[in-house]
Amino acid sequence: MKNPMRVRLLALACAGVVLATATAPVALAATGAPAAAHAVTIDDRGSIVTADLLARMTAGQVTAYLGKEKFPVPARPQGADLYAVVYRTIGVDGAPTTASGVVALPARSRKGLWTVSYAHGTLATKADAGSVADQDGRTVPLMFAAAGFAGVAPDYLGLGKGPGFHPYMDAATEASASTDLLRAAGELAGRQGRTLSGDVLVTGFSQGGHAAMALGKELRGDPAYRLRGVAPISGPYHVRRAELPALLGGRLEPHSATFYLAYWTVSMNRLHHLYDSPSEVFRDPGVEKLFDGSHDFDEIVAGLPATPRDLVTAAYLKRVAKPSGAVLRATEANDGTCADWRAGVPVRLFAGHGDKDVAFANSRLCLGELRASGVRVKLTDVGDVDHTTSALRSLPQVLDWFGDLRRA
Repeated sequence: MKNPMRVRLLALACAGVVLATATAPVALAATGAPAAAHAVTIDDRGSIVTADLLARMTAGQVTAYLGKEKFPVPARPQGADLYAVVYRTIGVDGAPTTASGVVALPARSRKGLWTVSYAHGTLATKADAGSVADQDGRTVPLMFAAAGFAGVAPDYLGLGKGPGFHPYMDAATEASASTDLLRAAGELAGRQGRTLSGDVLVTGFSQGGHAAMALGKELRGDPAYRLRGVAPISGPYHVRRAELPALLGGRLEPHSATFYLAYWTVSMNRLHHLYDSPSEVFRDPGVEKLFDGSHDFDEIVAGLPATPRDLVTAAYLKRVAKPSGAVLRATEANDGTCADWRAGVPVRLFAGHGDKDVAFANSRLCLGELRASGVRVKLTDVGDVDHTTSALRSLPQVLDWFGDLRRA
């Protein structure tokens, strides 16, 4: 859920890498096109508002960067162009809005590209998302582009350059924002003389594992795409049956658990009305303001207590221990990303049993639901490791598997 992989693309400059950063949008749409929600229609979903060239990198530069950051380097890597894209999508109410994300296009492979969609982990600060900051929302798409895929990574709603609040852990908009970035990537590729095949592979880490499964379900009914495989990593697929019990049972790292519970509560209140006043759930009502998208991670952590029991009232703790009413509805709306899948899409789940941020039980429950749907699914336990390490151990296997699926 939390995204600790804050890798720095600018560090490449120290190794002699020149980043071709753009000071104005690439000419893909009218410059100065409004990003406000009222300026678009639902029929425009996925169309580009602006696209900025962030970096143009050679194969050697990509190799140096990925190696330095301990990300897997593809066999026979190639150079890539990295873009930040603002595109049209829909909000939580279905009304038109905009969102942002990252698209990475390979330099050498140009026709019939398979696309990999990567969903990043938990971010509570707009300025930390991949379209505006150097983190895994840039690194992972670049890794896949170096392997000859088109790599995309949505910021989700309300992060990066998107307006409003981020609807944290909202499966519906995780899926819609991700799907519409696929459409934007197709437009961008076409304007750069490349073509996408419509074959899509999906992965994501932490919150992004949840988002990856939500996107997979969304794509199964979209005739524009052929979903070829899904490989989520350490996702919180079951807040009610896995994550909350682990949190309340003291099986998660206390500071992380406090952060997640606070963020989830504030977000779900915006979507499902859990409370009228923050004083009903938080011992310090000022906690709610920490999650307005403008506070950085350090500020948020400094404003939170050390444990979940110090964060919330005893009454609210009972509500999350035995969810009912609005709390139950919030979990029911978002805990179904692994249920009711079509059998034809292979899924590989990755997680570490030592993870103290996202309980391993999430992946076990997801595995059972997928098997019940007849899905060809495998769960790989990457060991007694922390949350971040579970991703670093999983990504090389995801990269290899996606390559095998493309070659099949």
